[in-house]
Amino acid sequence: MRPLLLIVVMVLSGCQSLVGSNKLAIFETDTLNSSYSSEDKDLWKVIANQQEIRVDDNSRVQSHINWITQRPDYLASISKRAQPFLYLVVSEVENERLPIEIALLPIVESDYYPFSYSHGTATGIWQFIPSTGRMYGLEEDWWHEDRRDVLASTKAALHYLKDLNQMFEGDWLLSIAAYNAGPGRVQRAIDKNIKQGKKTDYWSLDLPKETEKYVPKLLAIAKVLKDPARYNQKLLSIENKPYLEPIKLESQFDLALIAQWTNLSIDEIYSFNPGLKRWATPEALPYTILLPIDVVGDFKEVLSNQKNRPKVSWTRYKVKEGDSLGVIAQNFNTTIHQIQSVNEIKGNLIRANSYLIVPLARESEDYYSLSDDQREKSRLNASKNSEKLIYKVVSGDSLWKISQDFSVTVNELVRWNKIVPTAPLSIGKELVILIDDKEKTELAKITHTGIDINRNIVYTVKSGDNLSLIAQRYKVKVSQIRDWNDLNEKDILQPGDKLTITINVVNSNLS
Repeated sequence: MRPLLLIVVMVLSGCQSLVGSNKLAIFETDTLNSSYSSEDKDLWKVIANQQEIRVDDNSRVQSHINWITQRPDYLASISKRAQPFLYLVVSEVENERLPIEIALLPIVESDYYPFSYSHGTATGIWQFIPSTGRMYGLEEDWWHEDRRDVLASTKAALHYLKDLNQMFEGDWLLSIAAYNAGPGRVQRAIDKNIKQGKKTDYWSLDLPKETEKYVPKLLAIAKVLKDPARYNQKLLSIENKPYLEPIKLESQFDLALIAQWTNLSIDEIYSFNPGLKRWATPEALPYTILLPIDVVGDFKEVLSNQKNRPKVSWTRYKVKEGDSLGVIAQNFNTTIHQIQSVNEIKGNLIRANSYLIVPLARESEDYYSLSDDQREKSRLNASKNSEKLIYKVVSGDSLWKISQDFSVTVNELVRWNKIVPTAPLSIGKELVILIDDKEKTELAKITHTGIDINRNIVYTVKSGDNLSLIAQRYKVKVSQIRDWNDLNEKDILQPGDKLTITINVVNSNLS
């Protein structure tokens, strides 16, 4: 392979609203083009043009490039979720003088979905687990989850990555691998190779399968961004200017009041501030909220005019026999600490017929649709009103492919099965899929009509079931169910029995 001529470009710009203007960038000659400008108006182009991590042709990277190429909507769908936050993340990456590719890590971690959970404990666009989050100052209380807060978690993630990079002596591939697997796991792999006289670069290490795919996926996304059309991707442009502005609040705010003052929907406020868990901002002050830059002026003006107005409503509550601070706090969707603080109560003792001042949400619980309580209620309702299918993974499957076949999202599959989005699927692995009542007439939407696509599901026999009813339900024959499950005519079904059923996801449906 020919040696690469490296060009060092010092990017200068007088426009402070554009990122990409204060970075020392290193390019390969075959990726630098005449249209490059430090004032690119599209953030994706900024990332494409300022990449620093260089990797020779690699089959593991190419495998992920092939995967992306087969999914033309992949980066477009991610663009929609990343759009409010990408400028913020890129700006923080540049402020910390890290490689621009680091701004793509949330794609690998969470597809830029702030409410994403994996392993049952990791959350946010950077997928911090609680222990690592606490090490980098990310806390959680009743009102707020820092790991889901995009600004707070981004700052923490970049500090963590800088520490890892120092630990691994400037090797970014090892640092990124350690972000996924943990520094101890990567160091043990290095020590093992040293003892065996082997190379200690990332590509030579024996790492968990997830980590072996993690770094190549990041590099594949970075390469695709340099020439999206070549890889069958149509990117949605994201403007290279701030979309959100941090506003420091000096008092607790009911989110309904913020919605009223900004003319934003309550869902938008939660979406821009996914760390918010309840109906109000945290009682711990000050608190920084992110608002679209085009509403900030109006918000500040109203705030100035309403400076002395309470931002949270309060009500006078008469304590009843049997009441406790915990019960009252739960009933009013607040915390014991807040009731104690407002009423100057030092302990937990309260007396019947005495009065307490307690906070009161301006709107009903249902209004705060993306609060933790309402999202959990929606999840439970969805489970209650859904048909539970057990799907067995077959060769060639991926979470994206399965999600498309069953008209669900990858994040739903991850949540239902408590799995890692980037983890490989083993053939035969059983996945839970919930089909909503409204969708039971159409088990899957297949865009390639006329193509037979068979899927194996595991059906749990219910009380009152018989082979005829089950066969009718899935549009198969009784004889086929017997063949698939090695049943004879004398076998009697019992509730709880498991049956394997092969269905065609184009022609079959749930009735």
